[in-house]
Amino acid sequence: MTTIAFIGLGNMGNPMAANLVKAGHEVRGFDLVPESLKVARDNGVVVMANAPAAVKDAEIVITMLPAGKHVLSVYEDIVAKAAKGTLFIDSSTIDVDSARKAHAIATKHGMLSVDAPVSGGVGGATAGTLTFMAGGSKEAFARAEPILQPMAGRTVHCGEGGSGQAAKICNNMILGISMIGVGEAFVLAEKLGLSHQALFDVASTSSGQCWSLTTYCPVPGPVPASPANKGYKPGFAAALMLKDLKLSQKAAQAAGAATPLGAEATQLYALFNQQGHSGDDFSGIINFLRGAEK
Repeated sequence: MTTIAFIGLGNMGNPMAANLVKAGHEVRGFDLVPESLKVARDNGVVVMANAPAAVKDAEIVITMLPAGKHVLSVYEDIVAKAAKGTLFIDSSTIDVDSARKAHAIATKHGMLSVDAPVSGGVGGATAGTLTFMAGGSKEAFARAEPILQPMAGRTVHCGEGGSGQAAKICNNMILGISMIGVGEAFVLAEKLGLSHQALFDVASTSSGQCWSLTTYCPVPGPVPASPANKGYKPGFAAALMLKDLKLSQKAAQAAGAATPLGAEATQLYALFNQQGHSGDDFSGIINFLRGAEK
């Protein structure tokens, strides 16, 4: 059994922490939202009064927070107060620069650290099938991997500190672009009198095949489990897609990379969010595309 501090018990953090409890670890958690703490307590997490209290005597510290500024603030508050040899794992989705600064804070105090953002959404967090994209030293990753295992379907070591975040934003830029492309194809098919099922049957077994089509199809029918069959109730909200696309564009600007499709996808999702759809699943962009072409 390992003593794990878990800071950030929201929609993702709570089911992740619950899987660590099921695996036999002692999880000490903290969140600013009382309702989240109640859920955590019901899941077997030992709720602490604040983040430093959760970190005290912990062997592992996991953070799952909204943005880079929150991660850096928490790291500044807790890293120096942790026991010597504590491993820090940040599973937030944040910008690469903030991730590297978090590693620097840990290194300054003689701690190992890993940035390990996830893919798989709330469903994956609940099922324990998340993909973790990890950045950090080989030594840090070797310690982190068995801790991540109860929450993971797959764990990939992407390289040194910040590489996990880099992989996550590149992957999600592909996702945002591809969902728009699939949505546009279905809108065109509708105009041409082609049924959703016919297009799916062709594209899902041809060169147009992609995850946005075969697993997360944006129209009802072909993939029964996709959010399109549930009124676009989010598995991955449009607001979160926009956040990740903005991170991709920030990284592209900093690195001097040309990402014109990423930039256009960011603009389209910004408009979709502005029209009141931030809480919809990101695949609901197809409804915006139908409206945009009228």
